[in-house]
Amino acid sequence: MPSHYAGCAEKVRALSAFINLMRAADTLGNRLARKQEALGLTESQFGALEALHHLGPMTQKELAGKLLKSTANTSLVLANLEKAGLVQRDRLKDDLRCYQLSLSNKGKKLIEESFPSHAQAITTMMNALNAEELETLRVLCRKLGKASL
Repeated sequence: MPSHYAGCAEKVRALSAFINLMRAADTLGNRLARKQEALGLTESQFGALEALHHLGPMTQKELAGKLLKSTANTSLVLANLEKAGLVQRDRLKDDLRCYQLSLSNKGKKLIEESFPSHAQAITTMMNALNAEELETLRVLCRKLGKASL
């Protein structure tokens, strides 16, 4: 859906592209969210498990940065994951104010079993684009993500 804004061509083009980008991201995100909900996880919880699985143990601040979430939001996500027995927090020996987060055995098993189908779902959705288009999209999204106001 293009923008219905009656401004100059530059603004209409920017708004239309933004609308298309956000609709595509929401559509793909919603499809993945349904798969994660079937596991009893939110998008943020799945992301936390995935980050800990692929990147290894880290502090809450580091994890929040990887997930692009606030540490306050990450606290609730981690509390629920810990309550479910999927992650564990261990105090850092050199800084007792901080915790090292890691996957529990149960969390490791869950992400190892569920990630392959998650990756396949993303691959299937992204197959709407060819390899060159995917690379262009990746580069453009990275450029947009680094743009400042």
